[in-house]
Amino acid sequence: MSNFTPLPRSFYKPSAEVVARRLLGHWLIRNGPGGACGGPIVEVEAYLSDDPACHGAVGLTGRNRVMFGAPGHAYVYFIYGCHFCINAVCRPAGVAEAVLIRAVEPLFGEDIMRSRRRVGSQLALTNGPAKLCEAMGIDFMVAASNLCDAGSALFIARNPSLDEFRKQRGPVITTARIGITRAAALPLRFYFSQSPFVSRGLVWAKGAGKRGTFRSRD
Repeated sequence: MSNFTPLPRSFYKPSAEVVARRLLGHWLIRNGPGGACGGPIVEVEAYLSDDPACHGAVGLTGRNRVMFGAPGHAYVYFIYGCHFCINAVCRPAGVAEAVLIRAVEPLFGEDIMRSRRRVGSQLALTNGPAKLCEAMGIDFMVAASNLCDAGSALFIARNPSLDEFRKQRGPVITTARIGITRAAALPLRFYFSQSPFVSRGLVWAKGAGKRGTFRSRD
C-alpha cells in the first residue's frame, strides 16, 4: 500500500512499556481482497518479560513462539473460545514482550469492518480488543504477520499527522490493566482521554496522582 508507511522494526525493540505509549495514534491496518481497513490506535496495554500476566512468562511454547522471535510481528491469541486479540511483539529475539492493542478508531474501510461486525453504533465497532479483531478480520490467518511490511496482511503505519492527532485526543491516561487477575495493579494500560473509542474510561479520584486511585466510568 503506497499510501501507508510502516513503522520500522527498530520501533519495536524497546520495552513493551515504552512501545505501548509510542504506538498511540499510529494506524493499525488490515489488508484484504476488498481493500484496507483500520485506523489510529487509541488504547493499549503492555506485557513485560517479568510479568506474570504475560503469555511469555511460562517460557517458549507452541502458542507463544512468535513472542520470542524478532520484534515487529503480530502475536494473535484466542480467548474464551470465541474471541481473538492482537499484539505487537517487542524487544529483541529471545525476550518475550508484547503490546495488546485494545481499541482503534475506524478511519479506513469502515464499510469493510461493518460487513464483518454488524452493530448499530460506530462506537461499538472497534472499542475493544475482541471487537476490533472481529471488525478487521484479525484471526490466526494473520498470526505472525510482519507489522513492518505494507504488503503484509496486517501492519502498523506511521500517522503523518501524529502530533496533531495526539493533541486532539490527549492527554494520555495511565492506569492498571483490565480484564486480568495476575499482576492486575501494574500501571501498564495507556489510552487517549478524549477518544470515544476507548473500551473503558476512568474517572480519577479527587487528589489522586497519575498512578493513584481510580474508578471505572463504565
